Amino acid sequence: MKIDKKLAGLACAAGAAVLLAGCATGPSANLDAEFKAMLQNSFSARGIAKMDRLDQDLGQAACSSAKQPPEAVLKQIEGEALASIKWPTGGQYFGDWTRADKLAQSGVGMAWNNPTTDPKTNGGQCYNCHQIDKKEISFGTIGPSLYNYGKLRGVKDVTDPKVAPIIQYTWGKLYNSKAYAGCSNMPRFGHAKILDEEQMRDLMSLLLDPRSPVNQ
Repeated sequence: MKIDKKLAGLACAAGAAVLLAGCATGPSANLDAEFKAMLQNSFSARGIAKMDRLDQDLGQAACSSAKQPPEAVLKQIEGEALASIKWPTGGQYFGDWTRADKLAQSGVGMAWNNPTTDPKTNGGQCYNCHQIDKKEISFGTIGPSLYNYGKLRGVKDVTDPKVAPIIQYTWGKLYNSKAYAGCSNMPRFGHAKILDEEQMRDLMSLLLDPRSPVNQ
C-alpha cells in the first residue's frame, strides 16, 4: 500500500511538471506575436501619427525585450547608429544658444494633432530627463544633469582643436544616442527628424558655449 502511494505521488509530481512545462513553452512561445497583433489592432492612424510608428528597428526591438541584448547585438546596434549620423553641413556645429534655451524647455512635438511634421514645430524636451541650469525647480532625472556640461569638460573655446572629440561626441549623441549606448532611452533627435540641423546647432551652443547659462 505504501508503494502504491509513493508511485501515485511520483505520478502526480510528474504530471504537474509536464503541465508546468506546457504552460512555460506553450502560450508564452507566441507572446511576442500576440502582443504585436494587439498593438496593430489597438492603434490607428490619426493626424501625423501613422501606422509606421509601430515599426521597430533593430535597436528598438532588441531593447524592448525583457532581457538585456547580447553584447554582439549591442555592438551591431551601436555600429549601425554611428553610421547613420549626419555630421553638420560645412562642419558648422554651433548656432545660437539664446534660441536653444527656449527649445530645450519646450515639450511640444510629434503629437498626433500637430498640424505638420516640420521639426520647427518641435521642442527638444530636454527638461523631461535632465537638469539644464540651477534656476530650474522641476526637471527629470532619467538622464544626468546637463548643468555645466561644457565647463566640466574643459570647453573654454569651442574653436580649440583639443575639444573637437567632445564636440563631435555631443553632436553624435544628439543625432543618434544609440551610437554610444545601444539601449539608450534618449530621443534620436536627428535620426528621427525630431529636430533639424539648425535646431541641433542651437542646442550644441547651449551645451558647450562658455557664455551659455548652462556653463555659468
